[in-house]
Amino acid sequence: MTPLPSPRLLADIGGTYARFAVETAPGRFEQAASLRCAEHADFHAAVTAYLGGLPPDIAGAIEHAAIAIANPVEGDEVRMTNYHWRFSSEQMRQRLRLQTLVVVNDFTALAMALPRLASGQRRQVGAGSARADSVIGVLGAGSGLGVSGLIPVGDGHVALGTEGGHTSFAPRDEREIAILRHALGRYGHVSFERLLSGPGIELIHAALRERAGRAPLELAAPEITRRALDPGGADDACCAETLEAFCAILGTAAGDLAVTLGAFGGIYIGGGIVPRLGAYFDRSPFRARFEDKGRFGDYLHAIPTYVVTAEQATFVGASAILAAQLRTRLGDAESALLGQIQRARESLSPAEKRVADHVLAHARAVLSDPIAEIARAAQVSQPTVIRFCRSLGCEGLSDFKLRLASGLSGAVPLSHAQVIGSDSTLELGVKVLGNTASAILQVREQLNRETLARAIELLAAAQRIEFFAVGHYRVVADDAQFKFLRFGVPSASYCEPRLQQLAAQVLRPTDVAVIISSSGRIEELLAVADMARARGATVVAITASHTPLARKADVTLIVDHVEDVDTQVPMISRILFLLTIDILAVGVAMRLEQQGLAQPLAADARLEEGQEGTEPAATEGGAAAPPAAQRVAPGVSSAGALTRLTSHSR
Repeated sequence: MTPLPSPRLLADIGGTYARFAVETAPGRFEQAASLRCAEHADFHAAVTAYLGGLPPDIAGAIEHAAIAIANPVEGDEVRMTNYHWRFSSEQMRQRLRLQTLVVVNDFTALAMALPRLASGQRRQVGAGSARADSVIGVLGAGSGLGVSGLIPVGDGHVALGTEGGHTSFAPRDEREIAILRHALGRYGHVSFERLLSGPGIELIHAALRERAGRAPLELAAPEITRRALDPGGADDACCAETLEAFCAILGTAAGDLAVTLGAFGGIYIGGGIVPRLGAYFDRSPFRARFEDKGRFGDYLHAIPTYVVTAEQATFVGASAILAAQLRTRLGDAESALLGQIQRARESLSPAEKRVADHVLAHARAVLSDPIAEIARAAQVSQPTVIRFCRSLGCEGLSDFKLRLASGLSGAVPLSHAQVIGSDSTLELGVKVLGNTASAILQVREQLNRETLARAIELLAAAQRIEFFAVGHYRVVADDAQFKFLRFGVPSASYCEPRLQQLAAQVLRPTDVAVIISSSGRIEELLAVADMARARGATVVAITASHTPLARKADVTLIVDHVEDVDTQVPMISRILFLLTIDILAVGVAMRLEQQGLAQPLAADARLEEGQEGTEPAATEGGAAAPPAAQRVAPGVSSAGALTRLTSHSR
């Protein structure tokens, strides 16, 4: 078995235990450990404790990791459903000094493991035969109830990330009706997860004791299960009935999943509870209840059900997902840079090979390292690094980094490349465009949905919008006025301090003052904010975070980007501010269109058609436009105005 280039960290995080292992070769999991979640303050503390117990040569060599976790995984923020841990995937990757961190739902990982299980790693329960290239369903009880599916696509599969455990529980007999009635006394909604989990076993036990007219008896799920499997006490009959009801309800849930997915590839049962029941589960009511679907009994009789017996199945699936992610980043296309490096390596000089090996082993770090650091790490000279880049068809290191970033993540890296005197004209162009794109992506990550929505609401409801800016940013205010006038919103821009003071003194409570400032510290603009607030108008600021202007505004849209205005015109900052205005303009246009109010001015329509005319008046005095209810232009649709707005080129 060929070893992996570097060991990979795998984790399976549940509400009670966090399991870890290191994959050293495909399918070879070593250094397995299980830590109690309650003994660690957060996920980072648990990972750090595990890594601290590894041999230093292994812990220090880990560059990639995959985490299977018992909760929905949507975006960067991870919040566990059945435990208090929460973290940012990207921040965690940085804190752990990893090149790659993949976070997936634990049952998505389990689903991806199913095609890779050997026959001895599963046990069939009941009849049925799996159809090749068919949908597979998987569910399992532990701290909660995980549900997923596996859809065949081409030569592989796509796993479904679902929260099917939270579908509503449906009782099938009088006993289960009593269980539901008891559960409804505690919870407003009774899902299958309420019953098909460790806490669910305890809930079923309490319900059955109540049904039998017996006093409550606090028993933990493992003890209830032990007494059911090894009877000998006075309460063991109730424990046995609890486990029997649990298996029957699981059969209902599995049958529902099978008919929902059309899972002729089989239904697999995983999780921490069922695999431990052994032969008891095979003779339990599970399979009979699975097929108990009335007219669809024969349909379900043909579908096989399996218990997953492989202890490391979730690790297998997480490893497969991580490997697929890394293959995507390395790129399957012939033009992918890392693949190109691997193919070209043998034809390189010994010194250039050292650079190639360093890039292949530390690709993500190379994106931000300066040339001196890359040369030092590869034990070569800086000219050798440049020769290596050019041997791959790149103009220089900057061009190489941009192509490398595209291969790693499909996006421009969030980094800044300093323009230096020795840059070629092409390198200069690449750096300027790359820095701008990087800044745009950074601002995108700072966007706050609630703040944007609030700003758009205020602007859409305003009787008049006035934009204030000075210096290099006056073009932003003028552009904003033009955009809002294009679809009939009364607006004006003021960029001269004296006019700004006069305009602020006549603002009304129905007006919005939009103040644009990169530094957020211009005294004249701060005075405008004070005057606008005093007049009862609303202040929307587009500025940097933690500035005096941000503190004075009712709503602040943050644009953090630092440029040296003493040595260069703040070009990138202005682009960021112009894009922020675009976001607001499109949002307001959509809001007014929904209300049937957004119509372009007739003069603007003539301009778009190439007819004679002038652009809408944009005087410093800001002549009043028609009120919102009268923003109409015969024969021109609001959809057309929005289309032109979003496609307009400065």
